[in-house]
This record gives sequence, C-alpha cells and structure tokens, in this order.
Amino acid sequence: MGGVPRRIAAGMLEQSMVTGWVLETVAADRSRIAYEIASWPYRIGRDVDNDLAVASGNLSRHHAEITADGPGRLRLTDLGSTNGTFVNHERIQGTCEIGENDIVHFAQIEFRIVRHARPGEDDPDTHYPISATVLVPPDRGLTHNFLRDEQPFRELLAGRGIGCAVQPIVHVRSREALAYELLGRGEHPALPVSPMRLFEVAATLGREAELSSAFRVHGVRAAGPRVGSAMVFVNTHPSETFGPQFLDELRALRAQQPALPLVVEVHETAVVETERMRELAAHLAEMDVRFAYDDFGAGQARLNELGEVPAHFVKFDMGLIHDLDRASERKQRVVAEMVRLVHELGSVALAEGVETEAEAQLCEQMHFDLLQGYLTGRPMPVSQL
Repeated sequence: MGGVPRRIAAGMLEQSMVTGWVLETVAADRSRIAYEIASWPYRIGRDVDNDLAVASGNLSRHHAEITADGPGRLRLTDLGSTNGTFVNHERIQGTCEIGENDIVHFAQIEFRIVRHARPGEDDPDTHYPISATVLVPPDRGLTHNFLRDEQPFRELLAGRGIGCAVQPIVHVRSREALAYELLGRGEHPALPVSPMRLFEVAATLGREAELSSAFRVHGVRAAGPRVGSAMVFVNTHPSETFGPQFLDELRALRAQQPALPLVVEVHETAVVETERMRELAAHLAEMDVRFAYDDFGAGQARLNELGEVPAHFVKFDMGLIHDLDRASERKQRVVAEMVRLVHELGSVALAEGVETEAEAQLCEQMHFDLLQGYLTGRPMPVSQL
C-alpha cells in the first residue's frame, strides 16, 4: 500500500461495504444529528485523525472503533480509553456485539446505532452534517437522550400495535350506559401495554401529543361504528390542547363520522387559561363537538373559572369520590355544593372512580348525573361492544 495511511487505505478497499449504518446523537436544540459510518473500521476519539472526532476532553485520543461483524451486526471495541465505552448504559470490557437501536456512550457522549437507506429517507428532522466533528459540553454522567425501543414506538405512532379499550359512563339512577370513554392500549410486542408506561416513553422522546393523537384517532375509528347513539369521550394531553394540529385532527374525525356524539376531555390545568379555552370552545362548537373538564378538584381549576367557559360535562376527580360515603360531613357538604354550582353553570356532573354501591348511592343523593368506575363497568376491549 506504500505510503497511504492505513485508515484511508481501509476506506478505499472497503467502500463497497458501506451498509448505511449511522451514529445518531442529539443537539442542544433537541434536533437529531446522524453521522454516517462510511467505512470499516470506524474510529471515534478526540484526535482529528479519527473518522468521528469528538471535541471533548472526556474522550481519549483514540477512544473506540466499530467494525462489521456479520449480517446486521457490528462489533464495538474500546481502545483502552480512560473514561470507558458503554453499551445500553453498561461499561464494556474490550469488545462486544452491537446492533440497531443500541445506545452507546463514548465517555459521557451519547449516540444511538441506526440503519438507514440514504440521507433524507429517514426521520425528516434528522440532520446529516458534512463535518465529522462533534462539539459537546462537559457532562458528569451518562445522558438518556435515546431509548432502545424508540423504533417500535415510532411504529406504534404510525398505527402498528395500537389498541383501544372502552369504559362505560352510566346514568346515576338507571345505570344505563349513555357514553363510553376511549382508553388507549399498547399491543406492540416490543412495547408496554400500559398507557401510563407508553406515555413515559413518549415523554422521554418529547412525543406525548403524538401518542395522545394516535390513541384518539385509532379509538374513534374502532369504537365509532359500535357505540350506536352513545357519546364517545376522548382524552387529550395538556401539550396539545390549544394546538392547531389538534383542531385539524378533530375536523378530520368529524368528517369521517359526522353523526358520532363526540366529547373532548380537557385536562383541568387548561381551565385556568380562560381566553384560550374560550377560543377552543368556539372551535369545538363549530364542529358540533362537546367538551368536558377532566379531573376536576384534583388541582388548580376553580369554580369561578369554570363559570367563564362552562363545559358540557364536569368530571369530578376520583380522589374526591373514593370513600366519599365514609368521609367527614364537611367534605360531603363541600362536594354536594360543588355539584350544585356545576349544575347552575349548566354543566352535567360526572363522578369518576365509583367502586362501591355506597359511593354510588351517595352520588345519587348529591344529584350527580353520571357515574363512571369499576362498579358500573370496567374497561373492556372495543371488540366487546
């Protein structure tokens, strides 16, 4: 090979082996930056002669290298670095196999291993820089910018492995089901079933509004044809309540199912933004969509603000309802007075989390209109409607 440097020679000999692997990282503004692995071996370190030069004193001059290790697999080798190389937050000793979606830290600098066809065919928010130099601020610990299950989560947002359950909302006296609340569920084999766990994943990725939207769209399409004349309550995430995309989505759902009695549950934290709530209520009225204030009594929403923009329904938080029959007379009087004031505003009072007959009977005495909880119906698959 004469005087040709070994690294350049390897790139010339193995250029045909380029398989589209990239190292993806997160910039300060949370945008994605993907560095293409153009040849094997691919070296990472502080010196500029590395394939990926990371300007951080935490990295060794030649920190680690990545080589091909069979179809769809790579091998990561630590080159005796001072601050270590980590795979999925575990420090490696010597060498180990890595593959798609593995999280790799070179010292404290975090990357994710990703495959792609060519620039522009992956996430449109991912940037492929010309420079192979990474500028990073000093950091004391391992960051958590990526998740190994991010790709399955993207599939979930696209509609693969997403499910729906429904819980009945019944008349306080007749116990007839007048409405159903749609509850998202995960059915992707690589992801949790629990919506709470899925929203934890979404929060890490900053995609809570997208997950909320995916649950809502799937639920309305699945349950709408099955509920007959019953109302359908759908949830919203606080981050999406006042966004234009949320309204566009509702218009599309209304166009698909114009006769469906749709009720949007607005989180109680949005109630305090009176002007924005007034605008949202006007838009919903144009679409013939009613709305409910959710979790009332759990946080900062107050009755005088409910009076500014009255909702069609006010859902009393289950924390107020649980063991209400065994609560002090003072608490019972307060809840009963709140129900009376809700009625004066022209809203329907709905008690959430009713689990015992004693709670249900007291709610009836307090003149609640609707009940929801395990006593009158547990969440069930939409297919059982």
